[in-house]
Amino acid sequence: LALSSLSNTLAVNNSGRWWGIINVASSTNLLTDSKNVQLVLDPSLQLLSRKQRKLIRQNPGILHSVSSGLQTAIKECKWQFRNRRWNCPTSQGPNIFGKIVNRGCRETAFIFAITSAGVTHSVARSCSEGSIESCTCDYRRRGPGGPDWHWGGCSDNIDFGRLFGREFVDSSEKGRDLRFLMNLHNNEVGRMTVFSEMRQECKCHGMSGSCTVRTCWMRLPTFRAVGDVLKDRFDGASRVIYGNKGSNRASRVELHHLEPENPAHKPPSPHDLVYFEKSPNFCTYSGKTGTAGTAGRFCNSSSPGLDGCELLCCGRGYRTRTQRVTERCNCTFHWCCHVSCLNCTNTQVLHECL
Repeated sequence: LALSSLSNTLAVNNSGRWWGIINVASSTNLLTDSKNVQLVLDPSLQLLSRKQRKLIRQNPGILHSVSSGLQTAIKECKWQFRNRRWNCPTSQGPNIFGKIVNRGCRETAFIFAITSAGVTHSVARSCSEGSIESCTCDYRRRGPGGPDWHWGGCSDNIDFGRLFGREFVDSSEKGRDLRFLMNLHNNEVGRMTVFSEMRQECKCHGMSGSCTVRTCWMRLPTFRAVGDVLKDRFDGASRVIYGNKGSNRASRVELHHLEPENPAHKPPSPHDLVYFEKSPNFCTYSGKTGTAGTAGRFCNSSSPGLDGCELLCCGRGYRTRTQRVTERCNCTFHWCCHVSCLNCTNTQVLHECL
C-alpha cells in the first residue's frame, strides 16, 4: 500500500466523511477504537496492510491520531506550496496526491516527508493527551536538570511517535530499488525533523512569581514549524543515484546506498530530502504526468517572485477582473451579550493565469 493510498484510505474530508473507513461493521475488516466505535475498512478501496492493521489493533485509539496527522500534513503541504506552480493538488480518487507519487522528483520527496512527519507528530501529541491506550507522556526525562530547574511535567512522547511512524508508514514500501531507498529516506527525514525541532518549555515556581525554580519538559514544535523546515529542505534537496558498492541487494537499514549524482557533492545527510529525477513541467496540463497546469490560477501582478504572474503563468499572460466582496466589519460588542456588525463592500482586483 503506497503512502499516498494510505492517506486516501485514512483521510477525513472537510465534511467529516471518512474516505475508506465507515461506521458499519462488515466481514473481517472490523477495527475498534478506544471509544468502542466500530470502524470498518471499505473493501472497495485499497486496504491497509496486514502489519498496519495489526499495529492499529495493538494501539487502541491510534487510528484517529493517524488520520488526523495525515490531514494536517495535507493542509500543510497545500499551504507551503500555495504560491508555486505545483501547489500540492489532491483529489478523492484512488491516489490522493495523483501520479506525482509514482515519480522520483522533489515534490514526491516532500509528500513522503510531510506525511510521515504528520503521523509522527500527531501520534506523539496524542500520547501526551491520553488519547492512545498504549502510550503516555514521556516520563523518562527525570535526570539532573540545572541549578534553578528540574525535569518534570508531561513531555510529548516523540520516541513512541517515531517508532510507530517507522513501523506503520515504512511498512507500505516494498522493493529494493532506488525508489524504495528514496521513499524510506524521506520518510525518516520527516520523522527526524519533528524530533529535531522539539523545544524545552518551563513553568516557574516560587513566591509571588519569583521563578526561583522551574519545571521543564520537552514540547513538540508546531506543525507549521515542521513544514517550514521541510520546505527549506525541498529547495535544497539532493539528487541521488543508487550506489552499488559491495552487495547488489539493499535492505531497509542500508540507506548508505544512496549516493550523490555529482561525485563532487557530499552524501545526503539524514536531514536532507533526496530525489532522483527531474520534476515534470507544471505549467500545462498533462494526463501522462498527472499535472493540472497553472491555467486559472490567481497570481500577484506586482510580485517578481514565484507567485508573480510572469512566473506562475509561465509567460502565457493573465486576465484581470474585479469582484465585489461583502464582509462583516466595524463590529461592536454590546454588554451583555451580543455583537453587532456592519456590512462593508469592497472591490477586489484579481489576476488569473491564461
